[in-house]
Amino acid sequence: MAIVKFTLNPAKPPRLTERERQDLDAMAPEEIDARAAADLDNPPITDAEFDRARSAGVVKQVRARTGLSQAEFAKRFHINPARLRDLEQARTTCDSALLAYLRVIDRAPIAVEKALAED
Repeated sequence: MAIVKFTLNPAKPPRLTERERQDLDAMAPEEIDARAAADLDNPPITDAEFDRARSAGVVKQVRARTGLSQAEFAKRFHINPARLRDLEQARTTCDSALLAYLRVIDRAPIAVEKALAED
């Protein structure tokens, strides 16, 4: 089997063929799980990896909705830039306080900016 370089085009994601869809539909969920677990190129994600990925998604979405760069977001909302970068790259995970703070930033960024400006 030859190794093929593949570049994913987000505008045109790969699709299952009709035959692949039928084969997948014919499998029981346990068989799908067993095949996925046996795939050495795609090891199962750990709970910690999943938590970091979910946390990264939250941070990225909140920051994206502000339209700010990482540096601008970190400065405006008094978050350590290295911590923000590590969070967005799924190196670390948010604690509950930071998740709550991000929720407030997402819902009321101007109020947060005013509160921080009063310091």
